[in-house]
Amino acid sequence: MLDLLRARWRQGTPTASLPAAGTGLPERFRGRPVLEPASAGEARDASAREARDASAPEARDARALPSALVTAGEDGRPALDLGACLFSPEEAGTSAAGTIAYTRDYRLASSTREGLVSPAGEVELARALDERMRRLFGRSLRLRSVAAGSCGGCEAELQALGNVVFDLSRFGIQFVASPRHADGIVVTGAVSRNMRTALELTWEATPPPRIVIAVGACAISGGPFRGSPEVAGGVPPGLHVDLWVPGCPPHPLTLLDGLLRLLDRL
Repeated sequence: MLDLLRARWRQGTPTASLPAAGTGLPERFRGRPVLEPASAGEARDASAREARDASAPEARDARALPSALVTAGEDGRPALDLGACLFSPEEAGTSAAGTIAYTRDYRLASSTREGLVSPAGEVELARALDERMRRLFGRSLRLRSVAAGSCGGCEAELQALGNVVFDLSRFGIQFVASPRHADGIVVTGAVSRNMRTALELTWEATPPPRIVIAVGACAISGGPFRGSPEVAGGVPPGLHVDLWVPGCPPHPLTLLDGLLRLLDRL
C-alpha cells in the first residue's frame, strides 16, 4: 500500500489545463483548416493541371475532396465548411480554390451551423447559453450520449474526456445513463434510418428546457456518408442544436473548449 502511495505521489497531477491556441500540441495535430485563395493566374494554372492530370487513370482531381469542405460562399467565392471537414490529409493542398492547410488551433465549436462556414476558415466561436438557462443549470451539466449511427470514433473521444488528463467532471459536467436525468443530449453519428426514432424519443424524454450538442462531422453534415439514403445527414432539423463541434473525430480539447464556452466558464 505504501509503495502505491509513493508511486502516486511521484506521478504528481497529470490533469491538463487548456493550452493557448496553437501551443503545446504536436506538429502532426490537425486543427482548424485555413484557406488562402488562389489568384486569378494561380487558379487558371491549377485548373489546367487538374484537367491535364484527369486524363491519367491513376491521377486524382485535386477538387475531388473526400468531403464537402470547400463550398461556395454567399458571394460565390470558395469558402470552407468546417462542419463537413474530415481532417484528412487529402483535404489539404492546392487546387483551383486555393491552398488549404491545417493549423494547431483546437477551438472549433460554434453556436450556429453558419458559424462554421467562412471564406478563410474562421470560426464564430460558441456563445454562452442565455442567462435563464445558465441560472437553471448552474455550474453543472448532465448529458445523455446518443450514438445515432457512428463509427465509434467520436464516442472514444467523449470517453477520453473522463480520464485523468482532461477530467471533465472537475467542471461539473457528467454523462448520465437516462435522458430523464439529463439537461441535454450529445448526438454522434450521421443519424441512420434505424436510429432516427431512438434519437427523437431520447430527446423527447429529456425534460425541457434541454440542449442538443452535435459532435463530429457525421452529426453536423453526414460526414463521409453525406447524401446516402440510409442517413439523415446529421441531426434532424426538428432538433434545435445549441453547440456544433466539428471534427472526425473532435479532439477532447475541442470538445472541452466548446462545453466550457456554452456554460460561460472561459
